[in-house]
Amino acid sequence: MAINVFNSHSKSFYRPIDAALRWCNLTRYEAQIMQADWSRPENLATLFPQWPNLHIAVERILDAIRNGELPYGCLGVSVPLGSYVEPYQLTIRHSDLRRWMEIHYPDHKPSFLFESGEDTSAKVSLGTFLSVKADRDELSRALKAQQQHIQEILGELQSIGLERDDLKALAKTNGQLSERSELTYHNMIGALVSLLLDHSPAGKPLSVFTNQAAIVDAIVARHKDVPGLSKRTLDEKFAVANRSLKKNN
Repeated sequence: MAINVFNSHSKSFYRPIDAALRWCNLTRYEAQIMQADWSRPENLATLFPQWPNLHIAVERILDAIRNGELPYGCLGVSVPLGSYVEPYQLTIRHSDLRRWMEIHYPDHKPSFLFESGEDTSAKVSLGTFLSVKADRDELSRALKAQQQHIQEILGELQSIGLERDDLKALAKTNGQLSERSELTYHNMIGALVSLLLDHSPAGKPLSVFTNQAAIVDAIVARHKDVPGLSKRTLDEKFAVANRSLKKNN
């Protein structure tokens, strides 16, 4: 009978915090750690001063991702180097994490990555393989759909930016925008932000963005050199647009 290669602490892919707490042998405190704000690694040192290595391990993993040493993905599906992934959706494959640790931390052999004894590749059951493959295929399809949706959203946001530039040019030529034009401009932005954060009738999110801050971060990451698309400007404009839309609904 085939034996599953993964022990109780192993997965096919990990979020940075998942890998870090296993690296530090803190799985018994996993529930406590996962309840904290682990999306900001700098907070871990303050939240868990009794486990200083946890913060260090997370920083090492994120530094390796930033510097191209460690491939990463979104919900277990690999993405091209440099692609933006929400912190809560960032993942590293088991095999990539093991290979990275063999190269950069050869003296570290955490049990969730390294099995002793026989060649573990021969221990994977067919059922496990098919189950993992089905999960990955489903995640891959979902990711492609979300990427297409994001491209459409970015196109709409770009259109708003172009319209904003047209309005600015009009304002320079004819003076201040009319109250009606400004209201239309704000309501369009507010409606798009609301759409990105809404859910379908079945309860599924319409986009990968979980809040307005995530939308702002995504725009800034992709258009950091475009005038008028700074985080401060977007936050201000979105706030005005949201108020305008609520007032006119």
